[in-house]
Amino acid sequence: MKKAVFENVCNDLEDIIGTEKLKKLPKTYELIGDILIIYISEELSHWKKEIGEVYLENFQNVKTVLRKGHISGEYRKPHCEHLAGNDTETIHTENKIKFKLDLSKVMFSSGNIEERQRMSKIPRKDEHVVDMFAGIGYFSLPVAYHSHAHVTAIEKNPHAFYYLQENIKLNKVENRVKALNMDCRDYSGNADRVIMGYIQKTNEFLEKAFEIVKKGGTIHYHQTVVEKLYPDAVYSEVNAVNENYDIISMRKIKKFSPGVWHIVADIKAL
Repeated sequence: MKKAVFENVCNDLEDIIGTEKLKKLPKTYELIGDILIIYISEELSHWKKEIGEVYLENFQNVKTVLRKGHISGEYRKPHCEHLAGNDTETIHTENKIKFKLDLSKVMFSSGNIEERQRMSKIPRKDEHVVDMFAGIGYFSLPVAYHSHAHVTAIEKNPHAFYYLQENIKLNKVENRVKALNMDCRDYSGNADRVIMGYIQKTNEFLEKAFEIVKKGGTIHYHQTVVEKLYPDAVYSEVNAVNENYDIISMRKIKKFSPGVWHIVADIKAL
């Protein structure tokens, strides 16, 4: 956050929360489209609405402020609390891709930007890519737009699927992305490349990924791994369903929680 902006926030809130509590105000934030997401500690909960209004007033081109919450459930539903403004739908632009979404219904992970950019360059032109957990198009759209691959984007969550369809039209990739509203385990077909952009329970879908990917093809396997078990835990999960593979590369994307990393492994099916 720019120093001048934070100073203005502090000046506006000093008489409301007191000088001592100013040091507890969030200096970092997420900006998704024109929606600002901030973390407010329990100590400041009593003044959360006032804090939200002040941040809204001091940030240019921001229409809504949300309090950062947790993500839960199979559909990765966000639990952000509305603080100021009145609209939770936005369009976020990244790497020339427009992502339309409602932050009260579907999540958007700003921390995965480097991986989305990497995936936009990897597939070859006219490859067939299956995105098993497409969401609103996090990987499907950059792959189709930049690599000109053909993508089958599978998404079970009806809210995310709605925005996936909207984003396919918004980015003009209708001729390269086919969207399916279904459980990826019910999909029947083969692909040169499979993207598994899901975490925590991704291993439960690995067997299906090996069914889909062609021999010599690649699976991009996302998972959360305890740091002290990395990378052995990844090999163990893959070995449990298939031994005919080679891990081409493996990298840590970001911290998921204390001592736990979100990782991605590029697995070649032999």
